[in-house]
Amino acid sequence: MATTNDLKNGMTLNLDGQLWNVVEFQHVKPGKGGAFVRTKLKNVLSGKVVDKTFNAGVKVDVASVDKREMQYLYREGNDFVFMDLTDYDQPRIPAEVVGDAANYLLEEQTVTVAFNEGTPLYVDLPAAVELTIAQTDPGLQGDRSTGGTKPATLETGAQVQVPLFISTGEKVKVDTRTGAYLGRA
Repeated sequence: MATTNDLKNGMTLNLDGQLWNVVEFQHVKPGKGGAFVRTKLKNVLSGKVVDKTFNAGVKVDVASVDKREMQYLYREGNDFVFMDLTDYDQPRIPAEVVGDAANYLLEEQTVTVAFNEGTPLYVDLPAAVELTIAQTDPGLQGDRSTGGTKPATLETGAQVQVPLFISTGEKVKVDTRTGAYLGRA
């Protein structure tokens, strides 16, 4: 148990039998009345984001989340197979748990997987990954870096908007949180 004064971004709470990640929090001390904490919480399983306000000092249940470094091995049907880098265990994680991270996963890539009581909760990728452009339309004479964008397919199958001068086979950096092109790798 912890109090609302101990909240931090990334902390996982157990509220009403569901697990919620703290996305944002703000301590508010109004001129009149008691202090409170305004939070933005994201449901670990459904991804739903809600705003919740707690009175200052209220006890909240902090969930025990075990984060492990794992290497992505391969996909088998609807499951992704990872290997724990400490004990070489190979758990199968359902596609629903992996979610949008599947768009940026390459074989042999190391990621962090969060578990609660042996159940996988989510896959945490680095903020940016380097991927190769598998297919995009060729650039034309006169294309500039400050010009428009065009769709490109990454080696993982994900779609990303890239500048007109990027061609097939180039390595690019992609933000895993937004799916935005960041630059050449």
